[in-house]
Amino acid sequence: MIRKIIHIDEERCNGCGICANACHEGAIDMVDGKAKLVREHFCDGFGDCLPNCPTGAITFEEREAPAYDEAAVKKSQRKKAEESKMTERERSNMEEMARHAAGHGCPGSRFMRFDREEAEREEEKAAFGAAYAKPVSRLNQWPCQIKLLPTRAPFYDNAKLLIAADCTAYAYANMHEDFMKGKITLIGCPKLDAVDYAEKLTEIIRDNEIRSVTIVRMEVPCCGGLQRAAEDALKASGKFIPWQVVTISRDGRVLE
Repeated sequence: MIRKIIHIDEERCNGCGICANACHEGAIDMVDGKAKLVREHFCDGFGDCLPNCPTGAITFEEREAPAYDEAAVKKSQRKKAEESKMTERERSNMEEMARHAAGHGCPGSRFMRFDREEAEREEEKAAFGAAYAKPVSRLNQWPCQIKLLPTRAPFYDNAKLLIAADCTAYAYANMHEDFMKGKITLIGCPKLDAVDYAEKLTEIIRDNEIRSVTIVRMEVPCCGGLQRAAEDALKASGKFIPWQVVTISRDGRVLE
């Protein structure tokens, strides 16, 4: 079809890129230091880019060109917005990791990985028997509170996640050996924190290589919020990861 569309004189273009930024539809790109109309069907012919050109390299012309595709423009804009949001989140995560690595920020939220000495415990078992061996912590990283944990960290690589309600460690006597051993532990209480953990858990599961997820909750109804958040995160991540739910009774028994 014959319609009005912009024309860019490459000889006059100084490569400033102002027009590319001014074009909200994304019809113009910078190619080899020059502005080019690379998506004719994105150009609406209104010329938002014209008054911004310092060298007058942009004019209107009427010629054969594909029709303006508003649907394609909207789709492209949504994709760019999502990519921009992702980039901002990645930048924030990188800054958070850099602060931790440099020793800045709140000491209580500075993350670290613990190397547990299994050999020492095995020696105790051999000498005194398993029943008399000194209990050891099975917490493999810090922090462990969901609100404080970063969404990206080295300890998530190829990790098994334990998502546990705060109270489970107090109600169930052997929490460390039966559930925390060999896992990265994330704890929280949606009732006390008054927050939906689903978004953060989704990022952790989606953006890292997670091997499995175990959810340990109390039998009380408010713990259902933690289970729902974890299940929603698993679905939203788009990954197929083995997972299970374990419920602890108020008197410290495993119910299921």
